[in-house]
Amino acid sequence: MQGLRSLSWLVLTAGLFVARAQSPQTTNPRVFFDTYCVSCHNSKLHTADLALDTVDLTKPANHADVLEKVIVKLRASAMPPNGVKRADPATYKAIVNTLESQLDKAWAAKPNPGRIGAVQRLNRTEYNNAIRDLLALDLDVKSLLPGDDTADGSFDNFADTLSISTAHLERYLSVARQVTRLAVGLPPTQPTLDRFEIPLHVMQEDRMSEDLPFGSRGGLAVPYNFPVDGEYLIKVRLQRQYQDYLKGMGWKQKLDVRVDGKLIKRFSVGGEGKGRPAAASYTGDGEVDFAGDPSWEEYMQVTGDAGLEVRVPVTAGKHNVAVSFVREVFETDGLPQPTQLGRVISNDQVYMGYANVGAVFIGGPYANAAPAKNTASRKQIFICQPTAKEERACAATILTKMARLAYRRPATKKDTDTLLEFYDSAREGADFDTGIQFALERMLVDPDFLLRVHRDPSKPTPGAYRLPDLELASRLSFFLWSSIPDERLLNLAEKNELSKPDVLDREIKRMLADSRAVDSLVTNFASQWLNLRQVVDVVVDPNRYPLYDESLLRGFQTETELFVASTIQEDRPVADLLNADYTFLNERVAKHYGIPGVYGSRFRKVTVPDHNQRGGLLAHGSLLVTTSYPDRTSP
Repeated sequence: MQGLRSLSWLVLTAGLFVARAQSPQTTNPRVFFDTYCVSCHNSKLHTADLALDTVDLTKPANHADVLEKVIVKLRASAMPPNGVKRADPATYKAIVNTLESQLDKAWAAKPNPGRIGAVQRLNRTEYNNAIRDLLALDLDVKSLLPGDDTADGSFDNFADTLSISTAHLERYLSVARQVTRLAVGLPPTQPTLDRFEIPLHVMQEDRMSEDLPFGSRGGLAVPYNFPVDGEYLIKVRLQRQYQDYLKGMGWKQKLDVRVDGKLIKRFSVGGEGKGRPAAASYTGDGEVDFAGDPSWEEYMQVTGDAGLEVRVPVTAGKHNVAVSFVREVFETDGLPQPTQLGRVISNDQVYMGYANVGAVFIGGPYANAAPAKNTASRKQIFICQPTAKEERACAATILTKMARLAYRRPATKKDTDTLLEFYDSAREGADFDTGIQFALERMLVDPDFLLRVHRDPSKPTPGAYRLPDLELASRLSFFLWSSIPDERLLNLAEKNELSKPDVLDREIKRMLADSRAVDSLVTNFASQWLNLRQVVDVVVDPNRYPLYDESLLRGFQTETELFVASTIQEDRPVADLLNADYTFLNERVAKHYGIPGVYGSRFRKVTVPDHNQRGGLLAHGSLLVTTSYPDRTSP
């Protein structure tokens, strides 16, 4: 019994001794600085351009920039340097906590949130998203607008860099007409023909998209907005190598054209070359001796993909146009040849290999055009259907509602009257829809839509001031959605309820749960933060890395986008961005990483083996390839 008491006493006293050893030597920053820091960092020596003896710790706000740097060094125990008298870990932690607490209290007592430029133009992404949410029109108009300047080579939403040129004004006028006619459902002034191209260096040996059918190979799926009911043209051009010979034309293959999954037409391509073919080296110097018979040459360069077009009646609105081959797996005769990848495939004849889709053209309407009457855009715009006597009152109702959303504030009588003038001018000699379209076109070139103007209070006071609720609504929506506020946000802001802490917290959670938040934070913010937009532009040395091609680079980009999206959607810890034990892979990327058991072109969540060390952003191919040189890695 006595032995047990002695043992208990030893355990207890050992715990006390441990606790005493771990207690901080001091929590007073001034004592800490004088003991460990000022012998080097003083106003006389000024080591590392830092003098801590003159820092008045009773006024931390006056030295916030210096103290923030000190906190970073102390948190990592990086100072004092090795070989010099140092404090114990508990003291480091206590001093850091004390300094952070003092800085936080000083900021809360006199906050200085800073300010942005008074005027900020919508960048291309924000403009595109605003059109989507305002007109219920999901299309990509970014390519129709001039590019945005970036700050630090990455972010394109800095007010100081978003200049406005005459080119911007011209394109805003053009795009406003196109999108408003499409939204209202007016027929185009003339048939359009849009081209959707697949880059030459994208491999087409697997299913290319979740919007393409199972058992398909190559091709692409196009989400296309058809402006009105009518008959449209869908035309396919096959891929050629750099000497303009069609690829994979030595045998018959089946090419499908589908609209919303329904098979419209199945073509047979390849296997129709007549006469003597060119030598196997027909991609060589073009000498006459290498050419085939004239009929074969014409087939391979001109007629092989002629007639791959179909006209189909389509209703107005968004439809998925899919073009792909029926996948046929075969084994070639003779010795196996290495797969041609990377930049080499631009010169690859692949006469007996796979044919590929080069581009898809969608155009029209060429016949039976009729104005759209039942699209999401019209439901969003035409909230009233007037009789002849009520047209102008209905127009005022529609334009007031649309101006409120577009301008991110209640529409004034002057706003509505201005738009009604444009409605009146277009209504003469035309119909009600045309008048509304022209007024909406005017609305989309208004500075109140194109610009975010950050105004100071009418009665400014010194120091910081609370944001008005309408300004708060815009900042929230452009931050989380890269778009305009929705009806609910505006309603709360107009009632001055949005800034209430419980309401604000609820709205932020609602906005984050919206798919627009994930899309904006991943494809907009994260893509710029991690330079994902540069991945497909990377050029590597084909002799050093012959297995690289654009399909692999696009796979790297998709992996990172899905990984960041999962972190947001699953509300995972920020640390998972660096040390997660999973990533998103398809067969091509997994094979490159050396991870077995992943098959097919579909990306899926994969737990990575410990020895592989592929968890977290820093091991993603997207980041590694954009920070490396063309001929060597640069971890």
